[in-house]
Amino acid sequence: MRLKPEQLHAALHKGLAPVYFISGDEPLQLGELVDAVRNSAKKAGFLTREVLSEDTGFAWQDLMVAADSYSIFADKKIIDLRLSSGSPGAEGSKALLAYCERLPDDTLLLITAGKLAKDGLKTRWFQALDKAGVVIQVWPLEGQDLIQWLQQRLQGRGLQAETAGIQLLASRIEGNLLAAAQEIEKLYVLYGAGPLSHQQISEAVADSSRYDVFKLIDSVLAADVNRMLRVLSGLQAEGIAAPVVLWALTREARTLIKIKQALAQGQNKELVFKNNQVWDKRKLLVNKALGRLHEHELHGILVLSAKADRQIKGQQRGDAWETLREICLLLASTALMANTG
Repeated sequence: MRLKPEQLHAALHKGLAPVYFISGDEPLQLGELVDAVRNSAKKAGFLTREVLSEDTGFAWQDLMVAADSYSIFADKKIIDLRLSSGSPGAEGSKALLAYCERLPDDTLLLITAGKLAKDGLKTRWFQALDKAGVVIQVWPLEGQDLIQWLQQRLQGRGLQAETAGIQLLASRIEGNLLAAAQEIEKLYVLYGAGPLSHQQISEAVADSSRYDVFKLIDSVLAADVNRMLRVLSGLQAEGIAAPVVLWALTREARTLIKIKQALAQGQNKELVFKNNQVWDKRKLLVNKALGRLHEHELHGILVLSAKADRQIKGQQRGDAWETLREICLLLASTALMANTG
């Protein structure tokens, strides 16, 4: 059964299919659709997950081995199959056909793949997946589709904006849905639920502010303390809202935690970086941070971030900017400076 991305949630509420094939090259939509399937499966008792990834050089016979094996706790199982391209190749085609001919009990097969070529729709393996379960193709959003997606995303956060404001947001993010989601989260942090004016959107998504915050994150990851403190002071002097800085620092800490947990599970580093939108020059910076920060330290940073949030809201005494400085120093692994600052 073929579904559009926006139809998945309603379908999941009706029940789970034995197979899901989700393909495309738009990472945010792809990731959120996959998470929706996993979360629904977990609620339905699929508590065991086995990851098979082409990037780790798995053999296709491993798919049938995984399908035939049972957890010692008799849990329902998700087979999380990750293809680096939109096609499984000749050997993979045979394996998927064989799987669909003999669907195992208490097992959900979740396949994520790259963009599927038009000819792929006519292949036997694709038609078998289509017949056995749900297939969804994810496409980059443009024009009115992008406007509608932004409007729904804003509404999901309890925000309302006029068409002109949404169009401004669309022009700033240039089709990058990850950037759009981050900007909407920032708008929520700044203004809370409710209507947004064109001016509020314009000020919040100003390019200079966004890039300056990213400069702060880069210097934090690089543990360049002098530059980090200069940028932080500059942000404060320029009147950049403290919640925006907190949002960026908290997001980075959570991303590092997710990457550490995935690597600890034995997942391929390049794939983990791709799934967490760590590209090109940022790989070196993130690697440096991963090497010096332990997971318990990152969780401690999240606790400190909650303190900063309370200070910003006036719910706790103290200077939020001083707490932001402490968070930066801890992320840069300069604990002595953080404790004595």
